[in-house]
Amino acid sequence: MIKNSVKNYVLPFSICLAIALALYPNSSLNTEMYSTDGLDLNFNIKSELAMTGDTEHSNSNIFTPHLGKSFEGFKEALAFKESRGDYFTVNTLGYLGKYQFGAETLKLIGVYNPNQFLYNPELQEKAFIANASRNKWILRKDIKRFEGKNIGGVKVTESGILAAAHLAGPGTVKKFLRSYGDYNLSDAYGSTVKYYMKKFSGYDTSIIKPNKKAKATL
Repeated sequence: MIKNSVKNYVLPFSICLAIALALYPNSSLNTEMYSTDGLDLNFNIKSELAMTGDTEHSNSNIFTPHLGKSFEGFKEALAFKESRGDYFTVNTLGYLGKYQFGAETLKLIGVYNPNQFLYNPELQEKAFIANASRNKWILRKDIKRFEGKNIGGVKVTESGILAAAHLAGPGTVKKFLRSYGDYNLSDAYGSTVKYYMKKFSGYDTSIIKPNKKAKATL
């Protein structure tokens, strides 16, 4: 009985060992096949292609999108200030999404489901455009009157006005402009109308058309 058991284990083991040895690669290496004798290895490449230790030089060759003062640049800069560009964040005061909208502002542009809004990036982008269009209509006379003037040490631009309106509402921006900077409201985190007016100055927001009834619809 024991002999039969041994045969049952030994025979399969022997077969497996034979197969493994047959498949095991030949470890001997012919170094002559890999010799560099006779090859011309003394050459140079252009410095801009070399991986040098010069960090400043290396970083200058890394491609990054440059939005500059375009409308996309305005939108993304404002989003970064508001939420670091996170569509799905809610701050401690309940403001939602990439551009940090409040529920009451969303209602003004036709959005009544904050939860749906939070998880829909396309709707958030449309909401930003709709809100900016509505604010531009409300502030159209103030943009015409004050653009290019210096108020409180800040040069007034359309993009600065629209950014400040996004922060504090168009009515607050009207008061800031018409008081020549004396009425400088801040939000709960300390950002003021004047700060937004300056930080987001000089962007091209001509793509935004004033629209009293602008809505965010998919």
